[in-house]
Amino acid sequence: MAVCRLRSILVLVVSSAALIWLFAGTAPAASPDTDASPDTNKDTYDWKLPHGFPKPYVPPDNPMTAAKVELGRYLFYDTRMSVNGTQSCATCHKQELAFTDGRPVGVGATGEHHSRSAMSLVNVAYSAALTWSNPQLKALEEQALTPMYGDHPIELGLIEGDAFLPTLRADPKYQTLFERAFPTKDNDKDGDKGNDRITRQNVTRALASFERSIISGRSPYDRYHFDRDDNAIPAAAKHGEALFFSSPLSCFRCHGGFDFSGATVSEANPNREIEFHNTGLYNVSGLLSYPAPNVGIYEYTKSKEDVGKFKAPTLRNIAVTAPYMHDGSIATLEGVLDHYAAGGRSIATGEHAGVGHDNPNKDPIIGGFPLTAQDRANLIAFLESLTDRELLNDPRFSNPWTK
Repeated sequence: MAVCRLRSILVLVVSSAALIWLFAGTAPAASPDTDASPDTNKDTYDWKLPHGFPKPYVPPDNPMTAAKVELGRYLFYDTRMSVNGTQSCATCHKQELAFTDGRPVGVGATGEHHSRSAMSLVNVAYSAALTWSNPQLKALEEQALTPMYGDHPIELGLIEGDAFLPTLRADPKYQTLFERAFPTKDNDKDGDKGNDRITRQNVTRALASFERSIISGRSPYDRYHFDRDDNAIPAAAKHGEALFFSSPLSCFRCHGGFDFSGATVSEANPNREIEFHNTGLYNVSGLLSYPAPNVGIYEYTKSKEDVGKFKAPTLRNIAVTAPYMHDGSIATLEGVLDHYAAGGRSIATGEHAGVGHDNPNKDPIIGGFPLTAQDRANLIAFLESLTDRELLNDPRFSNPWTK
C-alpha cells in the first residue's frame, strides 16, 4: 500500500513536464499501432503519441508527412550514403540498441575512430541539444550534414559534388519516394541540380522527419504509470524509482520529465534553455580538467567554467545503450552508479589520473551519496524498466531494404 501511495506522488513529479504541455493544450493520445503500415499519401502526419507525451516541435519549413518519414527511413539504412558504400546512418544507430552502436566511440566509414560515443536517436524530436556538447546545433536538418559531409572526424565521408545525389536520381525507387515526399520540385537553393526533387536539402529534410518519428514511450515503466498496471514493473523497480526521485540522490534533477533528460522541447515550448553538466568524470592536471578533445561546451564558448559540461541524455532504454558517458568510458550501469555515488570518478594512474569529485567545474548537485547493495539493485531494476522492447523491434523503424 505504501508503494502505491508513493507512486501517486511520484507520478506527479515524473510527469511534471508532460503536465505543462497538457495544460498548454496538448492531449495525450493512444499508444501507436505497430501493425499499421504508413499511408505515404497522407498530407499530414499522425504522431500516435504515447500517454503523457507532448506534440514535438517541427520547423515550419519541414512539416511532417508519412511520405517524408518513409523516404527518410530508406535513406537512413542506405549504405550508398557513405563514401565507400560500407556504412549508413544505421551503422552507428542500430534499432536493437535504441539507435546507438554499442561502441565506446563511433567509427567512421574509413575506419577513423571518433572521440565520442554515438548518442541514442530515441525521442530526439524532443531534444533541445542534438550532440553531447554543441549548444549551437539545434535542428536535425542541419545536424544531418555533419555525419554526411563532415571531415573532423570523417563519418560517412561524402564530398560535395560526388556521385551520391546522381546515384539517388538514377534509382527508380527513390524517384518514386521523393515524388511522394516532395510533390513540388526544389529550385537550385543548395548547389544541387536545379529544379529537382532529389536534392541535398530534401535528403536532410527526410532524414530529420524519420528521426523525429522514433518515439519511445511503451516501456514497462510507462505501463505502470500511465496505464495504471501495477504489475508492469517489479517491486525492486518501484523502490528504485523512489530512490531516483529522493534526496540525496536526486537523479531527476538532471534526468527529469517524461523523457528523463536534461532539456526537452515541444511544440508548446520550443525555446527551452539547454542544460549541460560537468559530473566530475575527470579531473586531469593541466590547463583544462577534461582530456582533449572532449572538453565539453568549452569547445564552443571558450569559457573555462564550461570545461567538462556535456548534455544529460535521455535515460529511456538506457539498459541497452552501454557503454556510457560521452566517451564510453564506463562499461556498465553499475559503474555509472559508482561514479555518481562517489560524487565524481577517481582515476588512480595513467594520463587521466585525478579525483573527479574535486573538479572545480563540477555541478554542485553532484555531491555523492551512500548506496547499499540493495539500493544498487533497486536502481538498476528501475532503469531496466525504462526499456521499450516494442521500440527495439518496431517494423516502422526497421531496415526497409531487407524486405
